[in-house]
Amino acid sequence: MNAPARHLTIIGAGLAGALLGILLRRRGWDVDLYEKRGDPRVQGYGGGRSINLALAERGRHALRAADADDAVMRHAIMMRGRMVHVGDTEPVLQRYGRDDDEVIWSVHRGDLNIVLLDLAEAAGARLHFDAGLDSVNFDSRRAVFRDPRDRSTREVPFQALVGADGAGSALRAAMHRVHDLGQRSDFLDHGYKELEIPPRGDGGFRIEPNALHIWPRGHYMCIALPNDEKTFTVTLFLPHQAGADGGPAFDQLGDVDAARAFFERDFPSALALIPDFDRDWAGNPVGQLATLYLERWHLDGRAVLLGDAAHAMVPFHGQGMNCAFEDCVALAGHLDANADLATAFAAFEAERKPDAAAIQRMALDNYLEMRDRVDDADYLLQRELELALQDRHPGRFVPHYAMVTFMRIPYSLAMRRTDVQRGILERATAGHASLAALDWNAIDAEVLAQLTPLEDVPA
Repeated sequence: MNAPARHLTIIGAGLAGALLGILLRRRGWDVDLYEKRGDPRVQGYGGGRSINLALAERGRHALRAADADDAVMRHAIMMRGRMVHVGDTEPVLQRYGRDDDEVIWSVHRGDLNIVLLDLAEAAGARLHFDAGLDSVNFDSRRAVFRDPRDRSTREVPFQALVGADGAGSALRAAMHRVHDLGQRSDFLDHGYKELEIPPRGDGGFRIEPNALHIWPRGHYMCIALPNDEKTFTVTLFLPHQAGADGGPAFDQLGDVDAARAFFERDFPSALALIPDFDRDWAGNPVGQLATLYLERWHLDGRAVLLGDAAHAMVPFHGQGMNCAFEDCVALAGHLDANADLATAFAAFEAERKPDAAAIQRMALDNYLEMRDRVDDADYLLQRELELALQDRHPGRFVPHYAMVTFMRIPYSLAMRRTDVQRGILERATAGHASLAALDWNAIDAEVLAQLTPLEDVPA
């Protein structure tokens, strides 16, 4: 008897869908990828959000598993840390890690997508563009795709569907009509708008390229991430509506003149770097930010969701893509380990769901840190102590950012240890202005009592 065909139909040929296609082809799967947009390699990248992506070790591990790391890194810019812009003082670099071995990488979403599509196609995946999922009959295992250009449709059979089609997933909606997925979306009261810092006249970067620039202003902020074409993508994060405190909000910036006046007052050093501010402001819409929670990610062996389709998060820890790439590696591993698709999908969900919930919470926490705390004296002292304890207790006290960004331990484990470590830092620094006054013996004893040695996931 012949073995059953191993075929998966992936909905969405964005970052996660293309990477999963490569991983599955390397394992001998027959793969079709369907994407509602046109081929970005032909018509240019026309994706949704264009917020630059922060590539960290979790994502790079997945790229290495697909032999894609070298091709991607040709488009990446190293970021050593946060360059914090406060008032009229010179910006200060707050390193992410101890040295240049602990950095993250800025990569443009469009560049990355095109690289992964080329590799997926070279690996033998069949790519279908201008083919948005229109409807699914899960009983007969047939899906209908619609071409947005002429509204024509075509019906195709499937063995199983994988939803890598983002926060607005069409597959998730189709699954939900068959079985309640327990969906809940929590929208942030802040939105975002993108602007651009162009290259200098001589073609170089206008500001330090090897950093994530941040202008923290309490309840709002601007950030800027470098691109390999020597530009920076600037993103303003601001409340949608003004609160009781009368602070700035998008609903107060009804035209370009109001927006320019706001930047002249609150972000003058950033505004000076954006010569086409009026054009960018008028041309780029305000984006929404939300966290998506699902109680269920799969429909027996017929469909499964991953990445933003299963657990969209706010972008403030730079882990959305990295988490989605981890999903791809995990799903491929469970498909290797289980011939039955329902078993593989259930095992994948059981493994990844707690970690997705953890990084969703940590992403929300990191927004508060970025906009409110990076220039606070208490935060800076705790960060100083965090690094000192890392040196005093190597492998036992590991800074939060290192656990999330430079290691591949489960997000849920990183969150639990972060909560313990934050308590140690807050108690030790309360009422103090410098490390010199701290009770080091008591702090060391607390570290040894509460934290066990930590080992990373093997490569």
